Amino acid sequence: MFHFKGIAPFEIPLSLSHLTLISSTQLTILPLLSRLAALFLTDEKVIYIDYVTFLVTDIQPFLRELEQHVFRVDVLKAAVKNTSVKLLDAFVDSAFQFVDYPLNPSQTNAAPVDEIKEAAVITNIHGDIPSEFPQGIYIRNGPNPLFGGLKSTKSVFGESGPIWVEGEGMLHALYFSKDINGNFTVVYNNRHVETATFKLEKLRNKPSFLPAIQGDPLAVFTSFLLNLVRFGKPLKNISNTNVFEHSGKLYSIAENNLPQEIDVLTLEALGDWDVNGAWNRSFTAHPKRVPGTGELVTMGIAATKPFVEVGVISADGKELVHKLDLKLDRCPLCHEIGVTKRYIVFMDCPLTVDVNRIIHGGKLIKYESEGNARIGIMPRYGDAGSIHWFKVKPNCTFHIFNCFEDGDEVVVWGCRALASAIPGPDPGSKEFAWFPTKFKPAPGKQFEDAISEDQLLFHRPYEWRLNVRTGDVKERNLIGANNFPMEFPIINGAFTGLKNKYGYTQVCHCDSISSTGMGRFGGLAKLFFEEQNTEEGSIKVEYHMFERNTYCSGAAFVRKEGGAEEDDGWIITFVHHEDTNICQAYIIDTKNFLNEPVAKITLPCRVPDGFHGAFMPNQLLNKI
Repeated sequence: MFHFKGIAPFEIPLSLSHLTLISSTQLTILPLLSRLAALFLTDEKVIYIDYVTFLVTDIQPFLRELEQHVFRVDVLKAAVKNTSVKLLDAFVDSAFQFVDYPLNPSQTNAAPVDEIKEAAVITNIHGDIPSEFPQGIYIRNGPNPLFGGLKSTKSVFGESGPIWVEGEGMLHALYFSKDINGNFTVVYNNRHVETATFKLEKLRNKPSFLPAIQGDPLAVFTSFLLNLVRFGKPLKNISNTNVFEHSGKLYSIAENNLPQEIDVLTLEALGDWDVNGAWNRSFTAHPKRVPGTGELVTMGIAATKPFVEVGVISADGKELVHKLDLKLDRCPLCHEIGVTKRYIVFMDCPLTVDVNRIIHGGKLIKYESEGNARIGIMPRYGDAGSIHWFKVKPNCTFHIFNCFEDGDEVVVWGCRALASAIPGPDPGSKEFAWFPTKFKPAPGKQFEDAISEDQLLFHRPYEWRLNVRTGDVKERNLIGANNFPMEFPIINGAFTGLKNKYGYTQVCHCDSISSTGMGRFGGLAKLFFEEQNTEEGSIKVEYHMFERNTYCSGAAFVRKEGGAEEDDGWIITFVHHEDTNICQAYIIDTKNFLNEPVAKITLPCRVPDGFHGAFMPNQLLNKI
């Protein structure tokens, strides 16, 4: 049983199969690691690891003794001596070599950029920003790693590396301010999300956290432990995934930690948001506002019990009004939660985090294609016993369009795949050959038969209908086999939890993915949920495809001021032109989706590929 500050106790059963991975060189290093770690432990008994005890005949007694003791790590104690810190740092510096994580030469927009330090007024705008376009801020989050890019490590323990979604978060913002004559001023700014771990590494001026997600099991476990001993946490708070607004405040978030409150005008990170101390665990990158009440529903996953907890935060953001342990027996890597008027929707897919797998020579994060998948429907203020579980076909669904109630049914629309791109290829593997090379089924085949192994990673819109009275489940693909894969779904946020007619996605560009080995989005799609296509069983889709070698990220819906219909508004997104290395923001009329963008705003610098964006109306922006 291991006890670490800020982390629930957890057991790690060791086995002989794990120790077969340890070389004689590694065994010699382990005593030193143990002695150094001991400098940070409390007065409870510390096991001294002597390499002689690792003779094969003595392994099992060692394991039994190891399992009986408690390690307590508290790096925040004032009593930790500076010499101890220096010794551990010296050990890491000598034993671990940081190596640049490889980028495909064609990934011209993946490299990080510098902060511009001073906001820039935009003067190059092609077209006109509509007069009904609201004042506010369009802001997109994404990885922008310190020290030139992501790093993996090599050591006597093996190799460990990050997964491709890591990297310190950077916010890229466009401010839209209107004068009394209705003329817009547009200002661009960017800034790193300076979390506590960001500031720590920036102060040290070198990579310090060891990657501890994937790689050789012993290397991953050792990195995990060393990070915990040195910094009090195994992973950095990267805060690079999404931005959201609640009760007039803006937050940056990655689901491995707490949200960071962000100053809207300066983009400065103001610190963790823990709901006045009531929420002390990770926080989903996609919390949802409850229709009618304005409450915010979140969840937090952990590699140790309780694996998943759900919380309901008051509309004013000051109080955690309800907290629920789902009492799961595994840790599903659930990325997004759903809400309806009465219910919370939880996607329990077979993509799981399991510390025990690392000890037995497996992966920390793993997708099991034959694993159990289910969807939980629970009353907003319910307990674990009130959850209605619906078994569904195995799938990996990261993102949801929307959930709503339709009679006795709860309808869930999401982007579903049959495999997971997370964690991705192992360090040192043929990374760019790992991703599929075929992305569209052959014309004329039945949809289910047309999905080959090469197409399992690519998400397509999907529907689940869950009858809370009878327990029946109906599920189907919403689009036909010959449509493009789609991800990063968005809707008009006013319809969250309510029945809606339209959805929007970024469209995967298949040729680009084939050449780069990474997801690229060469256009946008508008889905008409209530209109049938000529292809039986599928819905109508309109595509807004970009120019050749132009790719987008962070698409967000902007509601038209005074708009009467659900699709009265625009999609705004950052785009990068690979041929010229120029970045722009496109504003696309959702009523006239096939038309050219109404405005193309040329940015003063490159905006690297990223994740989610949002538009936040804000009348205070005339201060700009």
